[in-house]
Amino acid sequence: MSLYNFKKIMVVPPAKDFIDIMLSKTQRKTPTVVHKGYKISRIRAFYTRKVKYTQQNMHDRLSQIIQDFPKLDDVHPFYADLMNVLYDKDHYKLALGQLNIARSLIDNVSKDYVRLLKYGDSLYRCKQLKKAALGRMATIIKRQASNLAYLEEVRQHLSRLPSIDPYNRTLLLCGFPNVGKSSFINKITRADVEVQPYAFTTKSLYVGHTDYKYLRWQVLDTPGILDHPLEERNVIEMQAITALAHLRACVLYVMDISEDCGHTLAEQIKLFESIKPLFTNKPLIVVLNKVDILKPEDLDVDRQNVLKKLAEIAPEVPVLQMSTLTEEGVIEVKNEACERLLSYRIENKVRSKKVDSILNRLHVAMPKERDNKERPPFIPANVQVKKVIEAEKRKRKLEKDLEEELMEDYTLDLKKNYVTIPEEERQDAIPEFWEGHNIADYIDPDIFEKLEELEREEGLRMEAGFYEPPQLNMDETLKEIRELAKQIRYKKFLLKDARRLDAKKKRPTIPRNKMPKIRERSVAGLKRTMENLGVDMSGTEDANFTKSVVRKRYSALATTSRTGGKRDKESLAVWKSTGTPLKRAPARNELGVRDKIMKKKGELMARKSIAQKVKKMGLKGEADRFIGNKMPKHLFSGKRGVGGTDRR
Repeated sequence: MSLYNFKKIMVVPPAKDFIDIMLSKTQRKTPTVVHKGYKISRIRAFYTRKVKYTQQNMHDRLSQIIQDFPKLDDVHPFYADLMNVLYDKDHYKLALGQLNIARSLIDNVSKDYVRLLKYGDSLYRCKQLKKAALGRMATIIKRQASNLAYLEEVRQHLSRLPSIDPYNRTLLLCGFPNVGKSSFINKITRADVEVQPYAFTTKSLYVGHTDYKYLRWQVLDTPGILDHPLEERNVIEMQAITALAHLRACVLYVMDISEDCGHTLAEQIKLFESIKPLFTNKPLIVVLNKVDILKPEDLDVDRQNVLKKLAEIAPEVPVLQMSTLTEEGVIEVKNEACERLLSYRIENKVRSKKVDSILNRLHVAMPKERDNKERPPFIPANVQVKKVIEAEKRKRKLEKDLEEELMEDYTLDLKKNYVTIPEEERQDAIPEFWEGHNIADYIDPDIFEKLEELEREEGLRMEAGFYEPPQLNMDETLKEIRELAKQIRYKKFLLKDARRLDAKKKRPTIPRNKMPKIRERSVAGLKRTMENLGVDMSGTEDANFTKSVVRKRYSALATTSRTGGKRDKESLAVWKSTGTPLKRAPARNELGVRDKIMKKKGELMARKSIAQKVKKMGLKGEADRFIGNKMPKHLFSGKRGVGGTDRR
């Protein structure tokens, strides 16, 4: 895991945006509601709060910027030198120092104007002092425009830097441009470094990660280095030099033996000799790349002599061969580099004082021979038998062995191992689903025994006559009772259905001319119903089933309905159906009114109060047309929070 996370540095806004953010936040958090009638102490406190709030916001934001950026004295020397190469250490320190000074200046301006505001003697004077304080703070920030812009560029570049852990196990690739460093890192890690047939394709450091012996390794690809003095090297080359100088890594010096990179073997060995001081106290391997084009033994005499010179310069350094195109020797180079770095790290740990203190407490006892007698290990007989059985089991051919023997003729057959199933049934197709049910849910090993038990129980029940219905002797009286009960149930159903249809809220909205006759009430129907119930209705031909009083009331109500409105029609309908008049709730202006005099008084008071609001105060009255706000609240307030944009 990386030691430094530069991606968490807060964005540095430009000077104009910085001022806008601070002033808008001040206006939002300390809104302007000051009237001339306020007490002077209240006005002073209000504008003092504004000045202090602005100063605190600016102080906190500048402090955040200063703290987020890494301090060159505190970070690892590799990162300190890398930042010096990329951004110029002096410029970087100067920018942060200027912001620090600006922060203290803003604090001093706030203190001065808060002291002056204590003696403000009017609203105008206090307002002017607040304006001057905020203006001076904004001017201080404006003067830092170039520093803020520079730090934002540094932040963006820092966030794009790879996460390199200087203390982790590292393989470092270096050499001339276009010798195959990026191709090698692409082969052994999951990094995707651009590879092109021209020099300086890699312009910055790239990191990939690989595994070896269950440990994590980082592989660092550096830009190519040319052979010239240190003062003449550019920013791209200096990144590689910085990595070589500060990282404790195994260095792989990659050489192009075919000279396709545009540099001869002599030039590559000369570069190796010039940067050799950077390899001190680090494991080093020389890698000859592109052996698929030209092998070392196929070189001419001159170049072989140049190559021998490498052995004279560094006799203890191993020289390995590889080809990133055919991947020949790539894994061997990686393994050798990892092994050398592991052994080097172990040696360093052994040399440290910490290990000495631990070794002093350890004592390894070596037993000595007593009487020159051999004492072979004793293995019990049953253990030996078990070992023989296990060895025989291991001899059994596995499916993998069969696949290697038969090659194309091999087919995987797992059903041959179903030893509990008879051989003629092993190859039967087993359905997974049947009639929408998963068969695996219903598998039971004892299903046949349970089925036999169930069939036996069923047979016993049938023999005992368990399923035969009981014989009932139905006489005439019982039949008549049952018939009447049936009629009552049917009548109940009809009444229930009619009640449901009668409910006004649940009645379907259909045209009046198509409306069915829900409940027909007539003299003939009444007679028929009573006769069905066993009542003798003979001699009732001249009987009068209606009431003359109801008829009179009905006629009177009908007369009023012709002159009245919708309410009279509703009353008539209710009167017609139920025979009782409809009770109406009193009007709103009559509620709680004792008599007509009190009602008139209330109307007069209401008229006067409405006239006072509308005429004198100019407020909206009951008769005024109301048009809602065209712009809702969220368009006037500040930023929206997390949520969707659907406002319906």
